[in-house]
Parts: sequence; structure tokens; C-alpha cells
Amino acid sequence: MNPAPNLVLIGPMGAGKTCIGRRLAERFTLDFVDADQAIVDATGASIPAIFEHAGEAGFRQHERQVLQALLAGRNQLVSTGGGAVLDPDNRAAIAERGFVVYLRVSVAAQLDRLARDRTRPLLQRPDREDVLHAMAALRDPLYRGLADLTLDTDLYTPAEATAQLVLRLAAQWQRQDPTA
Repeated sequence: MNPAPNLVLIGPMGAGKTCIGRRLAERFTLDFVDADQAIVDATGASIPAIFEHAGEAGFRQHERQVLQALLAGRNQLVSTGGGAVLDPDNRAAIAERGFVVYLRVSVAAQLDRLARDRTRPLLQRPDREDVLHAMAALRDPLYRGLADLTLDTDLYTPAEATAQLVLRLAAQWQRQDPTA
């Protein structure tokens, strides 16, 4: 058992962090928090607008601040953005304050799942597959190094992935005592 005050989902875009996260939060009676939505709420600007006006570096600064604040809480399921693991401070906070679940997805599945998506700034390019491969090469070792548990979501529907995770989490994660 690995006790932690929060459950944190990490992984690339299209892995199912939001969809599966909502289901898991309900199952474990946790407050669901999407870190990207929390950034939008905090800034009053959409993710694409933040990227347009402040660049990726500006977005990452907002992401760091929001994650630090979120992870100070407890009894939450925090769904992180795919690039949150790039920042060493984020990785430290995630590891310290969460039981970390890496939702893995192949580039082929990402391309299929994100085929119609036009909201993700890093994919607004004609070479989407190359971008996803480059991101996977950089980020996968970070995800793996941080994960307490990994699930390959290529193999499952969101409902099936949730069922698998409920079983595995029951055996591996102990919610930290609220008074601790």
C-alpha cells in the first residue's frame, strides 16, 4: 500500500485522463479536478489563448502555480496536462502529494482519438504524428519514473479502464488519513 492524500493521473493527451478521471473520482468519492480547466478558471483565458499570448513557457508557469495549489489539498483526483511532468517542481509535488497513475497510450491511438481535435495548441501543425512521437520520446521516461501504477489505455474503453483501475487501486493505494 502506498498512502497519499490525492490520486493524480498523468499521461499524454488522448490517454483518457479526464474521462477516466471523472469515473474514478466518482467511484472513490474524490473531488475531480482537471488541472487545465483550473488554469482556465484562474486566468480567465482559454489554453489556446494563453499559448498565443504567453507562449508555452507562460502556460507552463501558470500550470506550475495551479498544480502547487491543487496538490496542497486532499481527497482529490487531479487530472494533469500531458506536459506537467516536464517541470521538476511539478514532478516533486506530484510524487509527494499523490498516488500517481500513468495512463499510457500509443501514438497510433492518440492520432485516432485526437483526429478531430483542434483545441490543443501543440498539435496545430501538419506533422501531428511526428510531434506526438517526439513528445512521447521525451515524456514517457518521466511518466514511467513518476508512476506508482501504469495502465495502457489502448486496450480498454473508458469504462473498462476504470474497472481495471478500481481493482488495482484498491490493492495498491491507501487514502491518507485526513487528520495526517
